[in-house]
Amino acid sequence: MSRPDTTLIKGIDYYVENDRWVFTAAYHRKGGHCCRNVCRHCPFGNSLADREQAANGSVPRTTRESE
Repeated sequence: MSRPDTTLIKGIDYYVENDRWVFTAAYHRKGGHCCRNVCRHCPFGNSLADREQAANGSVPRTTRESE
């Protein structure tokens, strides 16, 4: 997927954990939509934590923020 600004800033767009890049919510917001890969920091309500909350009947984080 191509992003408008391809310059990544460590600590803002990503961090490294166990030699792997982990993209932040700020990075995902730049894309403007959910990629449906269940990203850890998905700001669109599709992270694993959001899915677990939905399965347990809880309101996803992004829904509560928009109220």
